[in-house]
Amino acid sequence: MRIVYLDNHATTPLDPRVLDAMLPYFTQIFGNAASRQHEFGWRAEAAVERARRQVAALVGASPEEVIFTSGATESINLALRGIARRGSHIVTVATEHHAVLDTAGALEREGCQVTLLPVDQYGMVDPDDISKAIRPETVLVTVMAANNEIGTLAPIREIAVLCRDRGVIFHSDATQAAGRIPLQLEEMADLLSLSAHKMHGPKGIGALIIRRRKPPIELIPQITGGGHERGLRSGTPNVPAIVGFGAAAEIALKEGIPGQSAIANRRDRLVGMLREKIDGLTINGHPEQRLANNASVTFEHASAGAVMMAMKDVAVSAGSACSSASSEPSHVLREIGLSREAAESTIRFGLSRFTTDEEIAFAAERVTEAVREVRSRALAHA
Repeated sequence: MRIVYLDNHATTPLDPRVLDAMLPYFTQIFGNAASRQHEFGWRAEAAVERARRQVAALVGASPEEVIFTSGATESINLALRGIARRGSHIVTVATEHHAVLDTAGALEREGCQVTLLPVDQYGMVDPDDISKAIRPETVLVTVMAANNEIGTLAPIREIAVLCRDRGVIFHSDATQAAGRIPLQLEEMADLLSLSAHKMHGPKGIGALIIRRRKPPIELIPQITGGGHERGLRSGTPNVPAIVGFGAAAEIALKEGIPGQSAIANRRDRLVGMLREKIDGLTINGHPEQRLANNASVTFEHASAGAVMMAMKDVAVSAGSACSSASSEPSHVLREIGLSREAAESTIRFGLSRFTTDEEIAFAAERVTEAVREVRSRALAHA
């Protein structure tokens, strides 16, 4: 059965070129990158450092600012837990990914203070609210660069400037933004969290980018035992995954970011087809300041779960993959003002550079059929 994949916020398919880059490091070049006594280790270390340069280039950083982790969730934990102390204060936003919200909640239970800021109907946080929330004991502000559900882009550069003016460290979860919008560390944040599998790289590898500045940012390591990654993240380097991350970052810089306009055109074509065929449809998120590949669509009187069950040949989601086990509707959709019913009638479409025009047309037809079927059944039982 043909299945069209439109859930690229959850994960992306591995680029075949990334796989080709990784394969030798499973078999031929299998050394431990921390083994500095022989050629097997030297070659592995050289591959890791090449990948470090590739990832750094994607975000306008220097290689020394890149710390490899197991993914964005670990990077976020290192950033937040590495800075927060009992009695210190953190500012964040109500629509953040649970990797931030749950970590902030755990820190609050451990004695930190946390301010959770609201967003407007588009999911945009007001920088003035951030400025007002900063207190003498504030040590960190954390705001995601691009929302993983509704695609809204935050005013990251403006927030970065106000945080630096106030002497507060600024962290941004750039998981969805990296490889899709241009990023320059110097202009954006002190700390950036990234994950390879959101940009056609492998799962299980990510990075925390730590801007070199004065005074330097001092993080408490969360994983100890070997002193790897400048002492901030111990553990034998996952060389094949790191190599894949580097290859994916290089391709994203050369092809992914320049190709976003074509992806936006396909996204708009999908939304246009759905608007033509389905009444009672609204788009969530900012109409302009948004990811090119994102469409969060609410279908009035059509449960998202029922719609997805009726079109198993189109892979989409109702929200974050990390929250799919929860029975509660998306916290992001609720924070932007959607009712519970509307939140439960919302589907997230996520395109990639591999999405074709034929797939867009097929998906639009199948979604239309599914929504009509679900609404028809609901009317019959009314």
